[in-house]
Amino acid sequence: MDFPAALKQLIQQPQNVAIFSHRNPDGDAIGSSLAMLHYLEQYGHTVHVLFPSEFPEEFEALPGAEDILVWDIHTEESKHVLRSKNLFIFLDFNALNRIDKMGDFVRDLPGKRIMIDHHLYPDQIADYMFSEPEASSTCELVYRFITGIGDGQKVNPTVGKCIFTGLVTDTGSFRHATNANVYRIAADLVERGVDDTGVQDMIFNSQKEKNLRLLGHCLVNRMEYMPEYRTALIWLSKKDYELFNIQRGDTEGIVNYLLSIKDVRLAAFIHNQPTVVKLSLRSKGDLDVQDICKKHFNGGGHKNAAGAYSHDSLKSTIQKFKDLLPLYKEPLLRKN
Repeated sequence: MDFPAALKQLIQQPQNVAIFSHRNPDGDAIGSSLAMLHYLEQYGHTVHVLFPSEFPEEFEALPGAEDILVWDIHTEESKHVLRSKNLFIFLDFNALNRIDKMGDFVRDLPGKRIMIDHHLYPDQIADYMFSEPEASSTCELVYRFITGIGDGQKVNPTVGKCIFTGLVTDTGSFRHATNANVYRIAADLVERGVDDTGVQDMIFNSQKEKNLRLLGHCLVNRMEYMPEYRTALIWLSKKDYELFNIQRGDTEGIVNYLLSIKDVRLAAFIHNQPTVVKLSLRSKGDLDVQDICKKHFNGGGHKNAAGAYSHDSLKSTIQKFKDLLPLYKEPLLRKN
């Protein structure tokens, strides 16, 4: 990362700051945003974190989560707050359409902009762009941003807990998208006082009973296995959403269970939401699901984890996905 003198001055002198992350924020979005909040507050900045939509309950335990403004709920308050800001920080997204109507509102507001992200194909949305698709997570990049600017001493246990949350969630507990630097960062955070076991417990051991029943339903009644394409699929209908009272975040991580099948290289979770059908794709090895999402389903993401949506029916979307598999048979069956 390159840190111009003007950027260091911007960070080290109190500003009125807004931090944003994407719709349906995950652990990396929430962790990176709150880590940046607690880092900047040490310089006396006035900081607000804003998300387009609500976030999963398990992350409510993170310090500062209770003060996050959600545009869908606090629209007028968010507008009022944003009009007072002069520094905008975009985390874990690289195009303003990823923050929906909030992006339209922010687009023409005066002020400097910083983007830190690890997704492919960034739009030019900031004065300072830190885009590294090879990074494990935006939390990794936030850690490197803080230490690279010369503020390693400000990575205290509070900042560290938030960063560790994103490292864990975006790597699937260090099972994918890792690199040597990730383990060095994790070790450093533990040495600084981060309770790594506590973070894992917060994320993975705070489920409700209905979540386990939903998972059982998915695996028993909604899973399809296509060994000829080394592919597995789980789907959920609107009726399923009603039956299990599925709320935001309740389906997080379900798609990953499919990758635990020995020969599966492509996993798909296709679910019927109120206005669109959403797809979450995961893969092993060099199979590029970002390419599948971008070419066929108005989506994108990472090589081994991507998402998309369809305005077709659930049945039609599932069939379209299945019809695409012969096109990818060679990479699906390739040994690597």
